[in-house]
Amino acid sequence: MTQQKRKYFGTDGVRGRVGSALINAEFVLKLGWAVGRVLARAGDSKVLIGKDTRISGYMLESALEAGLSAAGVDSHLLGPMPTPAIAYLTRTLRAQAGIVISASHNPYHDNGIKFFSAAGTKLPEAMENAIEEQLQQPFSTVDSALLGKAARVDDAPGRYIEFCKSTIPARMRLKGLKIVIDCANGATYNIAPSVFRELGAEVVEIAVKPDGFNINAGCGSTNPENIRKVVLAEKADVGISLDGDGDRVIMIDEKGDIVDGDELLYVIAQDAQQQGRLHGGVVGTVMSNYGLEMALRDMQIEFVRTNVGDRYILAELEKRNWFLGGESSGHIIPLDATTTGDGIVAALHVLVAMFSSQSSLHELKRGMSKLPQHMINVPWQNDISLQHPAIMQAVEAAETQLNGRGRVLLRPSGTEPVVRVMVEGEDQKQVLVVAKELAEVVSSHA
Repeated sequence: MTQQKRKYFGTDGVRGRVGSALINAEFVLKLGWAVGRVLARAGDSKVLIGKDTRISGYMLESALEAGLSAAGVDSHLLGPMPTPAIAYLTRTLRAQAGIVISASHNPYHDNGIKFFSAAGTKLPEAMENAIEEQLQQPFSTVDSALLGKAARVDDAPGRYIEFCKSTIPARMRLKGLKIVIDCANGATYNIAPSVFRELGAEVVEIAVKPDGFNINAGCGSTNPENIRKVVLAEKADVGISLDGDGDRVIMIDEKGDIVDGDELLYVIAQDAQQQGRLHGGVVGTVMSNYGLEMALRDMQIEFVRTNVGDRYILAELEKRNWFLGGESSGHIIPLDATTTGDGIVAALHVLVAMFSSQSSLHELKRGMSKLPQHMINVPWQNDISLQHPAIMQAVEAAETQLNGRGRVLLRPSGTEPVVRVMVEGEDQKQVLVVAKELAEVVSSHA
C-alpha cells in the first residue's frame, strides 16, 4: 500500500473532530481491533493506553480497550498522561505498542489517536499500512478464552516524574528558582508541578484544573500571553508553558519575553557545546527561523532542515547519530534522554543551561537574533507544479536581494489549497517587499 492510498492515517496518527467519520466510538472500536490483530500476528499481547484531559477521552479509551480485547490483546490503562510519558512507559514496561488519545494543542472538541512502537518511537509506516489493510476486513472476536484483559497502571505518574528528574545531573537543585508553570489544563496538570517542586523550585502553577472542556482554552504554549503576565506579576525567574499533551514547550524569560522553540534549541545547543556534550549538529525544519541557522553557524555547529513534523526530525537525528532537534512550535527532541518531543525534559535542559552558565534565560538567548519573517498564503491547486521557470527565476531574484542573509521558502500546505510564500531577512521592510513581489509571481501562475 502506498502513502497516497492511505485512508485513515495522517502524519501523526488519526485526528479529527469528535463525532466525525474517524473520531467516534464505532470507528475507534474497530481501530483498536485492527491494531490488536496486527500485533497478535507476532504473538504480542500488551498495549498501553494513555490520554489527555478531553471529555471524549473516556469514550475513546473504552472503545480502544474493547477493540483490543476482541482481538485478544491486553490493555494497560495509564489514565491522563503526557504523550512523551506514554512513549517512555511503552519502552520501560516492555509493551508492544503505546496508544495516545489526544489532539495535542487543538481545542477540546477535537481528538486523535496516535501510536508508539515498542521502542517508544512513531510506528513504522509498514505497520500503519498493515493496520489500514486490517481495517478493511470484517470485525470479528476471538474465542472467549482468548479475550484480552484490561488493568490500570497505578504508579505511572510516579514512574514518569522520576524519569524526568533523571534527565538532568543528579547534583542539580532548583532551590532559589521561582518558576511559573502553565499546564494548559491538559495531561501534565498533575505531573509537571511535581517534577519542578521535587527538584527544589518554588512553583506557581496555572491551568491545572481540567474539566474536560478547558484544555488549551486561553492557556498553554499556543496562548503564552497569560503566563507572561503571571511571570511578571510574580517576579518569577522563568515561565514554562506546555501544550495539552505535554510534547511541546514555550518559555518566558524574567523580562516577560516569549522564548520559542528555535530560541530554546539555540540555548540547549550552546550549553551542550560548551559542556562538550553536543555530538554533532542540530536538526530543525523548513520553518525554523534563519536566525537560528546563522547563530549556530557562528558557533560552527552544523544545522540541517527537514520537513515539518517530529517524525522527520527524529529520522534525521538517527541517520546522523545526532541528539538534538526541534521545531519553532516547541517540539524539542533531546534524543540523548528520550525518543520524542518532551516539553518537561526540554525545559529541564534549558534550566541546566541557566545553572551551568549562571545566567538568566534572557541573557542566554541574546546570542540568537530572530530574523523578521513574512508569510503570504497564495491560492494554489495541488496538480500545478511550482517548478515553472518564471517562479524559479523570481525565487532566484529574491535570494539575490537577500544577499545570503535570509531565505525564501515556497511550501504547499498539507491541509489547504494554498502555497505558503515565506521570506526571512534582516530588514523588515525588504522582507515585506520581497514576499509581496514573489507572491504576485506565484499567484500569476496558479
